[in-house]
Amino acid sequence: METTIFQAEELAAQLKERGSLVIRTIAMPSDTNPSGDIFGGWLLAQMDLAAGNMAGQIARGRCATVAIEGIQFVRPVHVGDEVTIYAKLVKLGRSSITMDIQAWARPRDAAHSENVIKAKFIFVAIDEDGNSRALPENAQENLVYTRLPKS
Repeated sequence: METTIFQAEELAAQLKERGSLVIRTIAMPSDTNPSGDIFGGWLLAQMDLAAGNMAGQIARGRCATVAIEGIQFVRPVHVGDEVTIYAKLVKLGRSSITMDIQAWARPRDAAHSENVIKAKFIFVAIDEDGNSRALPENAQENLVYTRLPKS
């Protein structure tokens, strides 16, 4: 199936708003709480994995999560939902990386996804001893998710 110009423009607008798609997974029964919904902690873990992946690329090395701010749970996620995690670089400091992370869920029988949680994640680049270290000079250029594929 060919991608139309409209679909490409819609995708570009989504990525500008949400950030780069970093993880896509399926919510499974083992990830549920006693009420049968997906644990909020599981969603946060997926978001931390995505943010850590992006932070490591930017820093070209180890990073540690130092803060998660403004967590907003929008709606529950259900078993079988496709969960997509987007990461958007907000700010680079000397050693810190701040990102907006969003999780979107699409029920198996639906065509569109909805935002289910969002938060701001802050990482610090660390050295082998766990001390903060400066980001590389070209840190923003290390972000492979912003590069478009060559056709």
